[in-house]
Amino acid sequence: MLKSLNHPSSHNPYRNTALSIMTMPTPPNVQELEEKNFEALHSDELIIHGADYFFNYELSWLDFNFRVLDEARNPANPPLEQAKFIGIVCSNLDEFFQKRVGGLKRQLEAGMDSLSVDGLTPAQQLTLIRKKVKQMITDYRGTFFDEIVPKLESEGIAFREYSSLRKKEKAKADEYFKTQLYPLLTPLIVDQGHPFPFISNKSRSFAVEILDPGSGETIFARIKVPENRPRWLQLNSTKADKAVLINIDDIIKEHIGELFPGGVVKSAHIFRVTRNADIKRQEEEADDLLELIEEELRERRFAEVVRIELDAQMPEHIRELLIKNLKISPSDIFEMEGLIGLADCLQLDKLSGFRHIRYNRWSPVTHPAFKSMGDEPAVDLFSVIRSSDVMVHHPYHSFTGSVERFIREAAADPSVLAIKQTLYRTSEDSPVMHALIKAAESGKQVAVLIELKARFDEQRNIEWAVKLEKAGIHVSYGLPGLKIHSKITVVVRDEGGNINRYAHIGTGNYHPGTANLYEDLGLFTCDPELAADVSDLFNFLTGYAPNQTYRKLLVAPHFLRSELAKLIDYEVKQAREGAKARIIMKMNSLEDPLLIQRLYYASSQGVEIDIIVRGVCRLKPGIKSLSERIRIHSVIGRFLEHSRIFYFNHSGTDLYYIGSADVMHRNLDSRVEAITPVENNSLKSYLGYLFSIYLKDNSQRWLLASDGTYSRAEPAPDENSKVASHHELMMHTIGKK
Repeated sequence: MLKSLNHPSSHNPYRNTALSIMTMPTPPNVQELEEKNFEALHSDELIIHGADYFFNYELSWLDFNFRVLDEARNPANPPLEQAKFIGIVCSNLDEFFQKRVGGLKRQLEAGMDSLSVDGLTPAQQLTLIRKKVKQMITDYRGTFFDEIVPKLESEGIAFREYSSLRKKEKAKADEYFKTQLYPLLTPLIVDQGHPFPFISNKSRSFAVEILDPGSGETIFARIKVPENRPRWLQLNSTKADKAVLINIDDIIKEHIGELFPGGVVKSAHIFRVTRNADIKRQEEEADDLLELIEEELRERRFAEVVRIELDAQMPEHIRELLIKNLKISPSDIFEMEGLIGLADCLQLDKLSGFRHIRYNRWSPVTHPAFKSMGDEPAVDLFSVIRSSDVMVHHPYHSFTGSVERFIREAAADPSVLAIKQTLYRTSEDSPVMHALIKAAESGKQVAVLIELKARFDEQRNIEWAVKLEKAGIHVSYGLPGLKIHSKITVVVRDEGGNINRYAHIGTGNYHPGTANLYEDLGLFTCDPELAADVSDLFNFLTGYAPNQTYRKLLVAPHFLRSELAKLIDYEVKQAREGAKARIIMKMNSLEDPLLIQRLYYASSQGVEIDIIVRGVCRLKPGIKSLSERIRIHSVIGRFLEHSRIFYFNHSGTDLYYIGSADVMHRNLDSRVEAITPVENNSLKSYLGYLFSIYLKDNSQRWLLASDGTYSRAEPAPDENSKVASHHELMMHTIGKK
């Protein structure tokens, strides 16, 4: 259910729009729209809704996860990489239940029966989700156990159960239990004096039945599997070509009787719970946002259970006990045979050796503009940026050699007077944060806007906020009702008495870890107007400037929606005049109903539109007279496509923009986002090249049909070679393409 903002200066595009669609008349179908005036689709109000025009958000998200799963099935990927994709699928599914299913359950419990924009109630969505998730579970478990595990076995990685171990291997497993596991295990019984224990989120537990030989009574106990121990123990000596692994759950189960001396273990079965992360907050009423988020984190630990994964062999009476005490329904249960919690497959990547069953190594290269030649001294980043805008493309270009270096050199430069940065997500030991602390300690003015509400990164961001404040850095937490999602930095420098500003505007987080996995863009510029815009945006965030305007930057929530609408409308005008009209967009998700409606109108008027959407897409392409000129692509592969790029032909002037915002209601109306124009011709050419690679990819690209099905793009009959975006861009970066 889309909600309007309570922020006083925000624009609510859904005013007078009943997205509680139960009260709306039946929407026109496509044929009826043809008979009416298509100009209505040009409206700033939502006039269409229902399954004829929109895919469901939750089901589209699950379709995305199926595409990730296909990478685990793809024989072109090395076996250890296939296993990693299984881990990603399961980790994604955990987050989906915590956020999306948790939110739907809250709506259901609150008695909300309003329809989504595609015409489904929360109850209907939960039913469809369960059906699709059950199919996903069958598929990913079949892929892992029946396809990937045998491949890994053939390559020297053997998964063993305790009963099949050799004598020396059993001895090592026994010793590990005695020294590394037993001290951490705490059996908790349930009786009149011991209530049912708290089960933490995403933890694995044994539900154990113990027979008391003296009384003949059966006692229930729970044992939590330690989360701070590796999921698999390697039993053989470390070698590059062989590994014998045993799951620690199996070791614990083998020795579980040792925790109950004098009792008889009748059964022991694993279960795993997922808790709701959709906690409602009242930011506008909070006196201290930091305290509010800390309280939310405490609440989230005890939030209701939204899913339980359990051993299919678990006795029915134990299952009923869990249902009663965890306050769940049978529809929240997902049965599994064997290993539970395959998100831990990500740990297999830590195995030493086995280079032959991994991707070929990729080391991001220093951007040519920032690279010294031969024995020449290191280039001065500020003089390079002053001479021309520079755009870096991660993970092809080094994050360490560009963004980190920019902050690090600014912190050490005596000419730098101030550094300001937004922080949405970063690593536990972020070099960027350490550089900012050094800058503050050397007397520079440093200001950091930390988004405390970044989902699942709240605790880390709180810890950094405390560290930065202790170093004397001005730390702000943003605005009530809005998340700070923009990726911006500005450096203020005294250059011979002239004050100049250097800005970095990016599509991704200041996170050195994800920069090697996420595909993102970043623009370095000292364009006076852009740099002034970035400074003004910081002032808006830290001060009071409800009427702040910008020269070049497109900023949400006040201007981005309207500016994108204007750019789309201009292409419509060109198409109606018979001129070339072209739009290309790349993003993570396409969800916003109003801009989808506008894109439908643009297509109906002759605008050719290609949209590259990694994840959720609610727009239906290929509908006669409505979206025939819209093509939806999705690129999935080695790297996570994360950049947001927008292109408009604009009478041949080729307007390009990059930034932090997806085309989603939350990005346009509930977050602070920054989209920058890219005006340098060589950088525009690179973005054009980038789009050309994506749109001719015949290996990693998927195409969305009007019925909601995705199919892999195949080479055309006249194409002699495979084109894979990530490989092409790696080769291009090192000069081999």
